[in-house]
Amino acid sequence: MLEIQNTLVSLDLAEQFFCCDIEKCLGQCCIEGDAGAPVTETERDTLNNILPEIEPLLLPAAKKKIEEEGTSYIDEEGDLVTQIVEGRNCVFTCYAPGGICQCAIECKHAEGRTQGFRKPASCALYPVRLTEYEKFTAVNYHRWNICRSAEKNGKRLGIRLYQFLKGPLTDHFGKDWYDELCEACEAYLAEYGDKE
Repeated sequence: MLEIQNTLVSLDLAEQFFCCDIEKCLGQCCIEGDAGAPVTETERDTLNNILPEIEPLLLPAAKKKIEEEGTSYIDEEGDLVTQIVEGRNCVFTCYAPGGICQCAIECKHAEGRTQGFRKPASCALYPVRLTEYEKFTAVNYHRWNICRSAEKNGKRLGIRLYQFLKGPLTDHFGKDWYDELCEACEAYLAEYGDKE
């Protein structure tokens, strides 16, 4: 583990190569799984506020689900997550030609229609997952078979996980934190080399 300020960061962020290959995975991380994306109460409130801007891109079943049950719910583990429809789609998914799953929030953000909100932090940071403890935050890599193409693509391009997530990690933790992470990852790799 790497200790960066008040976080403990998995060595996977330094060791693992990663770069999304959307043409191969088709955005499956937004449509697979048994629960929606984790959101904070603040993010839920923001989603509710910007919903009128996003709604035109949503699937009919998603619109109905949100109308009946809201944008989020508490899952079996007690976490606040986005609603899902048809047993798989996050309510905020939409589809591009070729069946590529997209985030309706992010699409509308690109148009400047979401009050600066790109998407929930758990989505922006994926495949990194955060676990909050009393005295620190754990920063871990969530391994999932559907991301094998991203691992292969990252290795081909020479992009490590911490590099791929520069923007989201900086947005979440701040530039000073990310700069420290880079220094720690580079020092670790210089000493211990490639574990792949």
